[in-house]
Amino acid sequence: MKEFVINKNDSGQRVDKFVLKTVPKLPKSLLYKYIRLKRIKVNKKRCDISQILKEHDIIDMYINDEFFEEKTNIHFSYINKNLNIIYEDENIIIVNKPTGIDVHRGSEMNNDTLIDVIKAYLYHKHEYDPEKENSFAPAICNRLDRNTTGLVIAAKNAAALREINEKIRLREIEKRYLCICCGTIPNEGFVKADYLKKLQHNRVDIVSDPINGYKEIITGCQVLCTKNNFTLAEINLITGRTHQIRAHLAYLGYPILGDGKYGNTAINKRMGIFHQQLCAYRLEFKFQSSEILGYLSGQIFTIAEPEFKLNIFK
Repeated sequence: MKEFVINKNDSGQRVDKFVLKTVPKLPKSLLYKYIRLKRIKVNKKRCDISQILKEHDIIDMYINDEFFEEKTNIHFSYINKNLNIIYEDENIIIVNKPTGIDVHRGSEMNNDTLIDVIKAYLYHKHEYDPEKENSFAPAICNRLDRNTTGLVIAAKNAAALREINEKIRLREIEKRYLCICCGTIPNEGFVKADYLKKLQHNRVDIVSDPINGYKEIITGCQVLCTKNNFTLAEINLITGRTHQIRAHLAYLGYPILGDGKYGNTAINKRMGIFHQQLCAYRLEFKFQSSEILGYLSGQIFTIAEPEFKLNIFK
């Protein structure tokens, strides 16, 4: 039997969510069975899977030791890389992600991801200690592709993570991007299309007419300037799906310069640019209401003009 005392970051979530995070080796089928059999209890009493945990609650788990993972070395503790911090408070941190770094670990177990660097930064500041947490770790709220630069929000605590994720879902955080497209974009405004993510190919498919299983995407585009058959555009991302900007612009006939997946290979080679010229340069918080982050409402965070703009549009 193991006992867990619910701390502030554990509170506010369902029993089943807490157990799955805390004991990831436990299959869901056994989790539900053990709750039914009262082998998982809250405050010495039978619980439901949907019961919301409160700070100082005690969970007892009468399950085999094989499901509990031993504490291991903190894999990120050795990292001592600089972060380009745009804003930070007790709840969130906004950083400018450079190109060539993943935001989090994938199946290839890549090292020194952005979230690892952020965890190390907070660990060395004594703001995060995984040994004292049951189910929470600082987390990225808005992901960017490996070779996309720009503003990324990370939450320092569970309440902030829940609220930022909800605000992104409600589209109360406006995200704008700068990019260089191949060709001269003639029209501006919001463009709708339908989208399907193809996991087996790590690509997405874009179509104009609705197809069963596809989801709607909305991409706003404003032309800032044109030069030598390239367009500098500001993108207002209304829906935020994987590869949306890159795939949608390519579908419209204006692929992002340097994009190796959806771009124009011949132009990329001619220009000697081999990662997408795309930067998440602006965040605006437009909260209608807020539990803990109301002080952010109305604030705008931006970064300096990306280097690729200076290189092409001097």
